[in-house]
Amino acid sequence: MEKRYGLPTAIAMVIGVVIGSGVFIKGGKVLSLTNGNMWQAIAVIGIVGLICIICSLVFATLGSRYEKVNGVVDYAEMALGPKYAYYVGWFMNSIYVPALVTMLAFFSAMMFLQLFGIKAVDFANGQINPVAIGVGAGFMMIGYGINALSPKLAGKIQVSMTVIKLIPLILMGVVGTIAGLVNGTTLETLNYINTANYTPVNGAGFFAAIVGFAFSYEGWILATSINSELKDAKKNLPRALIIGSLVTIVIYALYIFAMSSVGDVNAIISTWPFGETLPRIAFSGIFGNAIGTIVYVFITISCLGTMNGLIMSSCRGLYALSARGMGPKPEFYGDLDKQNNFSIKSSLFGMMISGFWFAWLVMVWMGGPEMFGTVHNIEWIAWEPDEIGIIFLYIMYIPMMIGLMAKAKDLKPFQRYVLPALGIVCCLFFAYAIWIGYGWKKCIGFAVFFLIVEFIGHLFMNGGKKKNK
Repeated sequence: MEKRYGLPTAIAMVIGVVIGSGVFIKGGKVLSLTNGNMWQAIAVIGIVGLICIICSLVFATLGSRYEKVNGVVDYAEMALGPKYAYYVGWFMNSIYVPALVTMLAFFSAMMFLQLFGIKAVDFANGQINPVAIGVGAGFMMIGYGINALSPKLAGKIQVSMTVIKLIPLILMGVVGTIAGLVNGTTLETLNYINTANYTPVNGAGFFAAIVGFAFSYEGWILATSINSELKDAKKNLPRALIIGSLVTIVIYALYIFAMSSVGDVNAIISTWPFGETLPRIAFSGIFGNAIGTIVYVFITISCLGTMNGLIMSSCRGLYALSARGMGPKPEFYGDLDKQNNFSIKSSLFGMMISGFWFAWLVMVWMGGPEMFGTVHNIEWIAWEPDEIGIIFLYIMYIPMMIGLMAKAKDLKPFQRYVLPALGIVCCLFFAYAIWIGYGWKKCIGFAVFFLIVEFIGHLFMNGGKKKNK
């Protein structure tokens, strides 16, 4: 593909994909799972952020050495060969990326409808507003349309939305922190753990919070999907990963701490499970109701920017496999449109898979229509597709890190052994966190689903055809 992107676009993609609905949605969830303990919530943010930095450094090293079609698939091929690369790519194309796209599309609709005071979903009762379903599906289709027909425009949109989405975060992070310290609400929130109303959280709640907030940091790896279109990729991709991750962590720390300015911990906890009303509570308390409502415009743009970054990766997913002669009909999905030098067919495949996950999301996990109302209470399939998919991808990183240790003989000991070893520890910690936080039924249920999807992918490994002996 054409070398169409520079370092600013790569950094914007990292920040733009990572910062989005996660901090607005999962912030309230983390505080709920830690029973309003702001110190534990901050610890969760720090732990996940540290894991993000360590893994970013490992993949920055890989990015400086390998450049082919799609970063993470390239690294998997380096680690264990083309078959393992295919399974990683198939997982990302069929579960990981489209599940994230659909969550962002629906979250964008939730935030957009908040502008008009419309409640999108009553998760506890499994009731979803049909308007939210329609708006979310519309956002998703428009996103795929722009990326497929004009990839350069999609890149410019990504940079613009990244700048816009930082406005409410920085505004609340700085002003909210100062206001909370001045009026005493921050100290009131921090002191909640010393009151009679506080119930100490158990280990499962803390680890579930870690798994949940992993969503807020996730997406940085998807910036590697444009490495074949990135100018001077071996230098610019590592820079983008490191700079983007550091900027994200600083902004998150400021914003989440600013949530303490709300003062009323019960008001924060009551926003569970999505927390879409928490920004209005926080912003309205400091800036007034009018600003509290207007801020949803910026948050909606923020969510859409994250969705756009994910779609940028999704559109290139099947092409990355087709370029290796693997996957369903590689000569068909690997064909580039002559007008914009881009794979429209790969984009359509990504949109169809995302459509499946969107239907699954609203009908199964959220409860959906009345006949599906109790399905999300069945533990074997009650896993949240975005969160558990993220952790499974981290598990798939482990062989890549081992491959770096085994094959990168020219690297210094710190880059070759220390960083990958720390990365492996981080991935194993995530696996432990989801086992404790989710419970074994959800983990095994998803693992079975994962194996079924990978088996389906196996049938198409060689273009759906057996190799001639």
